Amino acid sequence: MCEDRDMKIAGERPSESVRLNAEKKTDISKIASDSTMGKIIGKAVAHEFIKAGNTAVGENDSDDSHMIMQRLLLLSFAVTVGLEKFCANDTVSGIAQKAFLDTLKKEAPDLYDYTSDNGAFSFYFLAYRRGTDIERRIGQTFAMLCSHDGDPIYQELGEALYCWFYSVVEQTVKKY
Repeated sequence: MCEDRDMKIAGERPSESVRLNAEKKTDISKIASDSTMGKIIGKAVAHEFIKAGNTAVGENDSDDSHMIMQRLLLLSFAVTVGLEKFCANDTVSGIAQKAFLDTLKKEAPDLYDYTSDNGAFSFYFLAYRRGTDIERRIGQTFAMLCSHDGDPIYQELGEALYCWFYSVVEQTVKKY
């Protein structure tokens, strides 16, 4: 025979509590999915950066280390803004950025050292946030940081590097 203590009484709104529990499970699975996707994207972009970085370093022996550093900083900036723009949401973008840096630190520590000049990033962000002629402004900033302010060749090089690697980031994100 059943006793009273075996009986469960539903709360005032049982369907609402069931719905909320289902939403929590959905939120947790979405977070897990975003986390996995961010890690995959970040690693993939890091591998593209490593390929590009090795090319930049070994491209021309006459390049000085300052020029190489500026190229890598510009590519790293393209990664940062590209991930922010092309990832599905801020969670994926943040996790992808962390995975990018973690992968560089582990697999290419020499390139990782070139990706963290906050001063250069500040100049690039100022150019980027103006909102008009972003590519041209990024190129001008690159020329300035290379100590060739106003030099159209350096401006075009900076613009081309930025556009190229920004599109690499876009294609990588879209692939996943």
